[in-house]
Amino acid sequence: MGEDEQKNEIAISSSLSHSNRIHSNRIHSNRIYSDDHLTLTVEVPETHHQIGQDSSFQVGVLLCTGMNSAYALGYAGAVMVPLGWIGGVIGLMLAAVISLYANVLIAKIHEYGGKRHIRYRDLAGFIYGRIAFVVVWGLQYANLFLINIGFIILGGQSLKAFYILFRDDDEMKLPYFTAIAGLGFFLFAIAVPHLSSLRAWLAASTFFSLVYITITFVLSLKDGINAPPRDYGIPESKASKVFAIIGATGNLVFAFNTGMVPEIQIFASPTYEFLDTKYGFKGSAVDFRNVVFRTIVRGGYLAITTFLSALLPFLGDFMSLTGAISTFPLTFILPNHMYLVAMKKQLSSLQKNWHWLNIVFFGFTSATVLVAAFRLIAVDSKTYHMFADL
Repeated sequence: MGEDEQKNEIAISSSLSHSNRIHSNRIHSNRIYSDDHLTLTVEVPETHHQIGQDSSFQVGVLLCTGMNSAYALGYAGAVMVPLGWIGGVIGLMLAAVISLYANVLIAKIHEYGGKRHIRYRDLAGFIYGRIAFVVVWGLQYANLFLINIGFIILGGQSLKAFYILFRDDDEMKLPYFTAIAGLGFFLFAIAVPHLSSLRAWLAASTFFSLVYITITFVLSLKDGINAPPRDYGIPESKASKVFAIIGATGNLVFAFNTGMVPEIQIFASPTYEFLDTKYGFKGSAVDFRNVVFRTIVRGGYLAITTFLSALLPFLGDFMSLTGAISTFPLTFILPNHMYLVAMKKQLSSLQKNWHWLNIVFFGFTSATVLVAAFRLIAVDSKTYHMFADL
């Protein structure tokens, strides 16, 4: 027995007296998870991405400034216009509170049954079985795929808006800018092998996010003071208002969630982590073979998303669709039910009824948002042709 195995055996033996605080059965593991107070015998699955090496502060900064910050550019049209000032502000506040509650449920059971589940699909598969593993992985992949499309659409629209400030000659169309944005994502995906490598980018991302927020606040305050009275009522017909409001509900949910809470304790991008672990690199991320692998696999994935982004450049519609198809189930429906299953012996009848109420309510909401999202896409598809120059 080598010296890492002897240390592991000693750590396992010394921690068995404490393990009953978490698990009723003793579980032997080839990995040790430590916190500031004691060492626990919790099994951690294999992955080629980094686990447990990043601080909570870094993870929090990434989630706040790296994941969804760009979408803040689109919230005015996707949330505030269909809901109005009062509805939009109240909706964003409620979405933040509800999302925090649902994510806390997942965080409470990410160590369940003697295992540390670093992937959402692993946790669902452990609780429900193989079918749930596949379904959750499909939902998560759809969520990330649609998020990529939305980011590329927003990137193309932002580049076009910047171009128009200097040359409004109509020579450069939105699909061209979308392709440029896709190329930028492609280069970034090659340069950054996993989320832990974002340390160098987080400072810049935080800085530019604060600059954007500050400029937007100052200009909005200046325009608001100097502008004449305006009508901020919700536009369009009564039927269109209803569907727009329902679609905006999906946008609210999308604004605060990524569907990857277990992955972030770790800190992995689920799609890339899956590809890298199953097919990908071993050793240094800058090895030629690994760079070629990322170029081909991630490049092909981003080529597809860029093409679809240019084909149907309707940002708000895709935000609604993402919220309905994946974010609602992953963020609200599954967490409540998984918590019910995992903690059923410790919950009172009132608590169980509360979670069932959440499951039914958000299930119904998800279905209505899905209908509204498809209607919005159908209407916009009739209004704008493919590869439209919005």
